[in-house]
Amino acid sequence: MPSSRPLRARIHLDAIRHNYRYAKQLAPHSKALAVVKANAYGHGAIAVAQALADCADGFAVACIDEAMELREAGITQPIVLLEGVFHANELALVDRAGLSVVIHCQEQLAWLLAARPTQQFNCWIKIDSGMHRVGFAPSDFNRVYAELRACPHVGELVAISHFARADEPNLPYTTQQIAVFEQALSGLIIPRSLANSAAILAFPNAHAEWIRPGLMLYGASPFAEAQPLAMALRPAMTLESALISVRNLPAGEPVGYGGSFVCERPTRVGVVAIGYADGYPRHAPTGTPVAVNGQVTRLLGRVSMDMITVDLTGIIDANVGATVELWGTIIAANAVAAASATLAYQLFTGIGRRVAHCY
Repeated sequence: MPSSRPLRARIHLDAIRHNYRYAKQLAPHSKALAVVKANAYGHGAIAVAQALADCADGFAVACIDEAMELREAGITQPIVLLEGVFHANELALVDRAGLSVVIHCQEQLAWLLAARPTQQFNCWIKIDSGMHRVGFAPSDFNRVYAELRACPHVGELVAISHFARADEPNLPYTTQQIAVFEQALSGLIIPRSLANSAAILAFPNAHAEWIRPGLMLYGASPFAEAQPLAMALRPAMTLESALISVRNLPAGEPVGYGGSFVCERPTRVGVVAIGYADGYPRHAPTGTPVAVNGQVTRLLGRVSMDMITVDLTGIIDANVGATVELWGTIIAANAVAAASATLAYQLFTGIGRRVAHCY
């Protein structure tokens, strides 16, 4: 049943298509996996995959449940399970659905070698080049590669790793990871996949055969500082609601829980139908930017479960029903994230179930 609240996330599928094509433009010799894990970073995995189906080289998800959602929606492109399988019995579904699987540990390798599929598995061998989260040690790669290459039910192989600090392009760590990765593959002819969004934008020497655009697909920059190439990205989500109450308060009056904001002057205060239960950051402070009727203003006081309060002083025609943009084309998601000491990733993936998605 549609929600009666005026809160919605407008998803601009044309922006997502633009951002995918832009990633491919930056890496013209690479194929690109569109990363649609976590419900396409809160944008709706099925709708996003369907919008990219005629141009995407493949998709990447975290787990088999996310992959099967896409298959059942009619997505036929290659799908890579970035975390691989969590139990040997999942490999029967991998086989049936024709998925590609990351192998990042000895247990997954043993499960795969012991399987008896009806078709060959395409495997992506994860190397820990310095993230130190998952992946085989670089010194183990030749052994793992040889075991998989010798297995009759293994098809295509790709070497994959993940960067820990590509969003800090002035640091040498990413270059060090590239060197570790290349050293592990020395002498082998095998497709490679290294570049996440930050590396697509800042490390062209990491593009290789496959890139993996994630955050940039949804129009947010992965960098804390301005980055020239990231400026061409188009925001894909506009989170908006409306004013549901307006009042005039004299100087000295507190607003919201705890009275953390006190009016410095006579202030026109608006209440917006959104709160932390909907995914707006609980710790967003006074001053976090919002836009009312297209004009930039600020959050006032604490964020409540279902409502926030904003400064309407000087905003023209800011009456009940006026549109409020929390982030989107006027207010950058990164600006809200920075004010709230979090990341655009968390804003997007934290959108609550009460928020209607409109495409």
